[in-house]
Amino acid sequence: MTSEENERREHHHRPRGHRAAGPAPDAHTLGPLDDAQAQLAFAVERLGLGPGAHAVLSAPRRELTVSVPVRMDDGSTQVFTGHRVQHNFTRGPAKGGVRYAPTVDLDEVRALAMWMTWKCALVDVPYGGAKGGINIDPRSFSQGELERITRRYTSEIMPLIGPDQDIPAPDVGTSEQTMAWMMDTYSVNQGHTVLGVVTGKPVSVGGSLGRASATSRGVAHITLLALAHRGLDHARSTAVVQGFGKVGRDAARLLAESGVRVIAVSDIDGAVHNPDGLDIHALMRHVDATGSVAGFGGGEAIDGEAVLELECDALVPAATEGVLTDENADRVRAGILVEGANGPTTKAADAILARRGVLVVPDILANAGGVVVSYFEWVQANQAYWWSEDEVNERLRDRMTSAWHAVLTYSQGQELSLRQAATCLAVQRVWEAHRLRGQYP
Repeated sequence: MTSEENERREHHHRPRGHRAAGPAPDAHTLGPLDDAQAQLAFAVERLGLGPGAHAVLSAPRRELTVSVPVRMDDGSTQVFTGHRVQHNFTRGPAKGGVRYAPTVDLDEVRALAMWMTWKCALVDVPYGGAKGGINIDPRSFSQGELERITRRYTSEIMPLIGPDQDIPAPDVGTSEQTMAWMMDTYSVNQGHTVLGVVTGKPVSVGGSLGRASATSRGVAHITLLALAHRGLDHARSTAVVQGFGKVGRDAARLLAESGVRVIAVSDIDGAVHNPDGLDIHALMRHVDATGSVAGFGGGEAIDGEAVLELECDALVPAATEGVLTDENADRVRAGILVEGANGPTTKAADAILARRGVLVVPDILANAGGVVVSYFEWVQANQAYWWSEDEVNERLRDRMTSAWHAVLTYSQGQELSLRQAATCLAVQRVWEAHRLRGQYP
């Protein structure tokens, strides 16, 4: 995701002070787990699977919460809380990212793990869903502190992970470097190098060409397919990208290179708008130099939340979950919404957008490019045989296109929204695997 998958900045951009955790969320506020459970309940009812199927699919198979004590640069010790949830592994090993963010809590991780299960089934990769995370703001820590946090967290969750058990990957606040540390920590404890224990690694230590931009590339493919479905010529279309991190940045670039006019982007510090189209490559250079889209001279500075309400053909929320709600969904002026992030649209907002005729392409389809190429990386690592970047990108395009047409056909045949169709297809595939394997004991 940054499923915000904003790149972590150097820690000196943020004040230090006490950095243990963010505030606890209001226990009465509906969150991503409520939305994930509601989507599952709809699919189970629509498919006629019954309460037994719902009981099996709604509960994670395994959960682990760990304390992560770490020595800071100043010699003090802080203790952080980490999680790893394996929602389902009926179709293969568990698979999912590791998130470092102040919002991380167990319910968020449960929701993300469930969505990963459906995502893997939808694009037909032999995994179940998992997710992990630590409740920290990574921008507040030095590189050395992040390495020690990562290595200790890896050692604490080590009983659950492995190339045939659970394969982590980068997510919000983590990176290729994080995965290299995780792989090394696991390998040192095994006594030999285990390249397949994580994906999203640097190419020099067993990563796959094309993995870094895979989620973005999948989002761009799906956006172009959605525009074509609506009868829009992408060379005459406009797009807005909310979030300019690991997903949004390359999604904006790839859309612009395809001829789409990207008129606005935002990140955690600001937003920039140019109705004539932003020079995305110039914006990327600006972000590399300053750390933010704020202050870019190629457009007008606007409020970060305002990008969601700009008139455009395609809106790509590529930041965090829950940014589109019942409070702002009525003001969305895009005809197509492509979820680059995980869970950016709440259940209430989804209903409003559907009523207004907005075509919402769900996250489990739109941002599945990352797990597709993670699967390719895992296959290459296990075989010790590496593909060219063109091979990776071509296979990714084929997988995303096939999934799009499967969801679209099911949606039209069953008179369902794309989200409902995608969830029903995925749940059906997971339950069929469970049924064929049987219940043990």
